[in-house]
Amino acid sequence: MSLTIGVLALQGDVREHVAALSRLGAQPIAVRRPSELEACDGLVIPGGESTTMVKLARIFELLEPLRQRVKDGMPAFGTCAGMILLADRLVDGAPGQETIGGLDITVRRNAFGRQVDSFEDDLALSGLEQSVHAVFIRAPWVEDTGPGVEVLATAAGHPVAVRQGSLLATSFHPEVASDDRVHGLFVDLVRAR
Repeated sequence: MSLTIGVLALQGDVREHVAALSRLGAQPIAVRRPSELEACDGLVIPGGESTTMVKLARIFELLEPLRQRVKDGMPAFGTCAGMILLADRLVDGAPGQETIGGLDITVRRNAFGRQVDSFEDDLALSGLEQSVHAVFIRAPWVEDTGPGVEVLATAAGHPVAVRQGSLLATSFHPEVASDDRVHGLFVDLVRAR
């Protein structure tokens, strides 16, 4: 059975996520409108600027449908800003910053520092046999997790990859590496639903 996995296409590494999903045999589609979201079995929320992404989602009348689909159990995978958007709670958010929510986590925006503080690291990630090369760009980290959240990887003593039910989130950008295994974990979550 072919899976249709959307990539929220308001900002960020849309093309890179589409390519990774294609290599894994999914049918990726760019999502900018509620009708496109309705066609999805799962959704990737890429990195970018989280406040801008929320503003654009509101302009495109996509914010409430995103919240409802996640609430209804649609699998979602957020990377960097996508992790921020899936978080229920934020630290150091912009005044009045909204999220889609769904993940019982508290996220600190830009926790690792500014653009010049971006870095790469090899991380052990639960569910994968070999380490993952992780690229952190103005990345958040998870400050606190609820009881149903599984921490999959840590960096600098903080969770940077988490899963709760059919929701997956990473502080780093797996789409910029040539390793599709993190996307593969998400495709498996979508397939299992």
